[in-house]
Amino acid sequence: MTMRHAIYYAPAHSSPWWTFGAGWLGRDETHDGTPPEFAAPMLPEPERRRITSQARRYGFHATLKAPFHLRSGVTPAELLVRARSLAQRLRPVPLSPLQVRRLGPYVVLLTPDHHTAAADLANACVTELDDLRQPLTPDDLARRQPATLDARELELLHRYGYPHVLERFRFHLTLTDPVNEAQAALVTEAVSAQVARLNAQTPLTLDRLCIFEEPAPGQAFRRVHDLVLGA
Repeated sequence: MTMRHAIYYAPAHSSPWWTFGAGWLGRDETHDGTPPEFAAPMLPEPERRRITSQARRYGFHATLKAPFHLRSGVTPAELLVRARSLAQRLRPVPLSPLQVRRLGPYVVLLTPDHHTAAADLANACVTELDDLRQPLTPDDLARRQPATLDARELELLHRYGYPHVLERFRFHLTLTDPVNEAQAALVTEAVSAQVARLNAQTPLTLDRLCIFEEPAPGQAFRRVHDLVLGA
């Protein structure tokens, strides 16, 4: 099976935070319809689209369990049942105020400090659904650039299929592809005022698990299920 699945958090469709993120990336990840408009001061639209091309493929989201292939014999329906059961046991986590920051070469929205409750929720997604994941192949491992990882990240990569989990996890919503410092400064200027308004007017809460699907390698991820926490 070439399809991959991921467990992400994404704001409720058509909510103010979703409108911001989908408009910024230029994509409605639910059906690839016309995204909301986004006026980015100091950042022409062609430049904005160029520095968000990879992020746009994934949709506006925060990773909870990174993309994976299902283990042989496991169906998407079984993943849905298990993820829904997990969501029913989890409780919403307040996230705001989010801040526009660099995380490595990316510009992202970060919680102010290491967010224990968000990390605990992500840890549950990583560990409790991992028996559904197909182990990484040698090619999968090579794509994760193991030479760039430290010993603990390598251990996590081999155990859970992704190096930035458990104590190496940091909750974030990605805004860009890798950018340089000058581009990061322009992005920060373009979005900070709107992020500040959203924090003040509609504080964001991690209130759902979202199942995304990548139909085939390189295709855009689709948001196929929203599982509200505690419901």
